[in-house]
Amino acid sequence: MIVVVPRLVVPVVPPGRMANREQPVLGTKDAVTIRPWVRTDASGVMEAFDEPSIQQWHMRRLETKREAIAWIKEWHRRWRAESDASWAVTGDDGANVLGYVALRGVDLEFGFAEITYWVLPPFRGRRIATNACSVVAGWALADLGLHRLEVRHSVDNPASCRVAWNAGFEVEATLRSALLHADGWHDMHLHSRIGETS
Repeated sequence: MIVVVPRLVVPVVPPGRMANREQPVLGTKDAVTIRPWVRTDASGVMEAFDEPSIQQWHMRRLETKREAIAWIKEWHRRWRAESDASWAVTGDDGANVLGYVALRGVDLEFGFAEITYWVLPPFRGRRIATNACSVVAGWALADLGLHRLEVRHSVDNPASCRVAWNAGFEVEATLRSALLHADGWHDMHLHSRIGETS
């Protein structure tokens, strides 16, 4: 017999809020589209994970188109499982991949997720990551109903720190020796953005 211990607090976001609807297409003020990944994005994904700084900070390399397609398909499975959500950041035509933004470790019960992002080198310096991060954060807090979002990045990655700060994520702490990268353990900055409380 399974005994369920009653909770004193209801879930921040009810189960099904993600799985029972399509992943949204979001836009930004600077003619950038934030949309779910599609199979034809595989070349852009391969280009990204061939780039040394993206490999460094995201600790991943993709070597074949098949791996890139599997990476894309996995994001769709994770949306349905309500564990993660990832979007391609594209030009306003929705075709060319400029970058990526994601909600990782989504916990609907406790109203939490972490945001991660990258932008391909030719498109850096245009506030694309900042705007994409800000738009997804706004959607996650206001529409999805999460309460707390975090950004964690290596202290050796000042560009990511600027993105988080400019997207409204305040610095909370430095986590010592918190994440293992290919070149060893890194201290990580922890930023957060909190939703409106009622």
